[in-house]
Amino acid sequence: MPNIKHLEDICTQVRRDILRQVHKVNSGHPGGSLGCTEFFVALYNEIMDRKEEFEMDGIGEDLFFLSNGHISPVCYSVLARAGYFPVEELNTFRLIDSRLQGHPTTHEGLPGIRIASGSLGQGMSVAIGAAQAKKLNNDNKIVYSLHGDGELQEGQNWEAIMYAAAKKVDNLISTVDLNGQQIDGSTDDVLPMGSIKGKFEAFGWTVLEIEEGNNLEAIIDGMEKAKAETGKGKPVCVLLKTIMGNGVDFMMHTHAWHGKAPNDEQLAIGLEQNSETLGDY
Repeated sequence: MPNIKHLEDICTQVRRDILRQVHKVNSGHPGGSLGCTEFFVALYNEIMDRKEEFEMDGIGEDLFFLSNGHISPVCYSVLARAGYFPVEELNTFRLIDSRLQGHPTTHEGLPGIRIASGSLGQGMSVAIGAAQAKKLNNDNKIVYSLHGDGELQEGQNWEAIMYAAAKKVDNLISTVDLNGQQIDGSTDDVLPMGSIKGKFEAFGWTVLEIEEGNNLEAIIDGMEKAKAETGKGKPVCVLLKTIMGNGVDFMMHTHAWHGKAPNDEQLAIGLEQNSETLGDY
């Protein structure tokens, strides 16, 4: 059984990490990062079968690909807290020559990062390729990916979604962060997409929904159900209904904090709402 209290403590610390990273350089994307905190913590601590030491080839372990790379603050924090690199390195976020760039890249050699991401719409294609490679290598591990709901407005996604179903890429679980927000407003205001569930199903995917996407137990239960659907001839989509800015009250339920850093006063409020649990860097 997962230790939910311990996972909650990690989430609290990760939220502090996110706020402190973007505040220091007055740059970054806290809203989506905060909204996906519970997902990342659950993924790396409970859901994925991963090796302790990072190996770029990923053979014999589950893989994760972040498609909406602008939420790098949460990704970096969770990787550091999971032991991929020193927590103190979070202090270099977005600095010149840092391994922790605004969008994750690979040429700096940061453990845990397998692709450069942030050019929205490409992550699905990469994840499908990795999943097919595992099949060719008789590697029975699972490939996970994460995408923004606004990101699905990019056409390349739908070519890839069609391909994955046609080629029966059934060792893939792609999660969509369904927070209804993107940089310029709500997804419904910018470009309504109708039923995302209906679209994935029409393209031949198995679709599951996690209604409480900021609840650790709900995430773990939902992702375990998703894992049980792999190997059945269809790729799996998980619609994760999250709250943008979750855990910091003035950032919640609005696109305004998609790519905006808190000032000194706002940082202090956000940190007060998330008391230190594991130690700041």
